[in-house]
Formats: sequence, structure tokens, C-alpha cells
Amino acid sequence: MLKGLDPRLNAEVLYALRAMGHGDTLIIADSNFPSEAIARQTVFGELLRMDNLTSAQAAEAVLSVLPLDTFVDDFAGRMEIVGNATEIAPVQSEVQMVIDVAEGKSRPMISIERFAFYDLAKQAFAVIQTGERRFYGCFMLRKGVIAPEE
Repeated sequence: MLKGLDPRLNAEVLYALRAMGHGDTLIIADSNFPSEAIARQTVFGELLRMDNLTSAQAAEAVLSVLPLDTFVDDFAGRMEIVGNATEIAPVQSEVQMVIDVAEGKSRPMISIERFAFYDLAKQAFAVIQTGERRFYGCFMLRKGVIAPEE
């Protein structure tokens, strides 16, 4: 255990988050996502796991140390529900609440069509697979910057 760090963040996840740069993307995936195959195609090249957590719990832990990009509209995204792009699943509402708390304001995620999400995930820095069993518990987060101290 380390002081000031969410204990849900394991060493491998922390290493990857630290290695990411401004604009790099991270995928938080549910247990049904083809995480292993897609993770091999990412910059990091290995699957990261947070198996015992829901997508919202993983996002909360990640966002305790990862700043979101404030310069772009696609700072965060959710996988669209097939056949209903505007519907927001409960798991997606939970992650949106986590983002809103981390940002200190409401910033809606963008919607990403399912197969476009797979393509985006292959271009990501890394994939974290969670223990989320609900459908559409897959999200993209874009790393921002930490401003210098005054």
C-alpha cells in the first residue's frame, strides 16, 4: 500500500498510466470485450486487469490519478448500444457520474459505434479489463495534462 493512492490501482495499471502521454487513450473494458486480442495491438501490448471491479469502480480509481484532456470534445467515450445510439445504459450513467465528479462539472462522454470502438481500442495506449458483467461497460478515456505549480 502507498499513501495517497487508491488501493484498487495495481502496480501494472499504475505503470501504464504513468507511461501515457497527453492525448493517449485508455480503454476500460467489460468482461465480454475481446480485451486480450485487442490489448496485444495497443501501444502497451499487454492486457491490464482490474478483474474484481465494475467499470465505474475502475474508472473512479483511474481518474484519481489520471487527468482527462480538457482541450478536446472526445476526452471520454462510451460504446454505443447497438440499434440505439442515444440510449444510456445504467453502467454508462455510473461512469458518467464518476467523470463528472472527477472533472468537477458535467462533461458528457461522446458516443462511439461498437465496431468503431473496437478500431479505436486497437489504437489505444492500453486496455484494462474489469470484472464488469453488464453489457456496454466499455469506455475510452483520453489523458490530459497536469498544469505546473504557480
